[in-house]
Amino acid sequence: MQIPIEPSFIKRLKKGDQQAISEWYDHSAPALLGLCMRYCNSTPDAEDLLHNALMKVIRSISSFNYQGPGRFEAWVKRIVVNTALNFIRSEMRNKNVPFDDALHSELFAENHEDEVELPPLPDPEELLGWVRMLPFGYRTVLNLYVFEGYTHKEIAEKLSITENTSKSQLSKARRFLRNIAEDKSVHLEFKGNE
Repeated sequence: MQIPIEPSFIKRLKKGDQQAISEWYDHSAPALLGLCMRYCNSTPDAEDLLHNALMKVIRSISSFNYQGPGRFEAWVKRIVVNTALNFIRSEMRNKNVPFDDALHSELFAENHEDEVELPPLPDPEELLGWVRMLPFGYRTVLNLYVFEGYTHKEIAEKLSITENTSKSQLSKARRFLRNIAEDKSVHLEFKGNE
């Protein structure tokens, strides 16, 4: 759990205090890199994304107004997520790939067997690897819905897709992850409705 940044520290960041910037980077970068890795296929892409996002934070920190504990961290996270979405849009345009590309459909066979005893949970690093294997449309919607708390309507607006496409992408992402978990004999359960 990250400790909220104090207003006095934010003032130092706004003044361009290099020691404060370095401390903030050392404190925040590992968690933010994890966030970026959920949106990218490779670690180098995630590192580039993080660098671009942190540069945006530094350039726009003068516009940040402290409104209480945790607000700075939420503001930074929003910049990182928006930078990730811009990266994804750019990749879609550059590679001319439709957002709802149905890759990996062979993994969506339904299994209706009832299990009495649940297998163990996946290791978090292993789960991150599975998320990174998702096609970018599935991965993006899964991240925005599950980890960032966006609604399907908000996702549709952010990605210029329909709400039904968002719901479909989430459903396919969940099935993809469940099938991998089943193949690895681990338990993976999603809370809530799609």
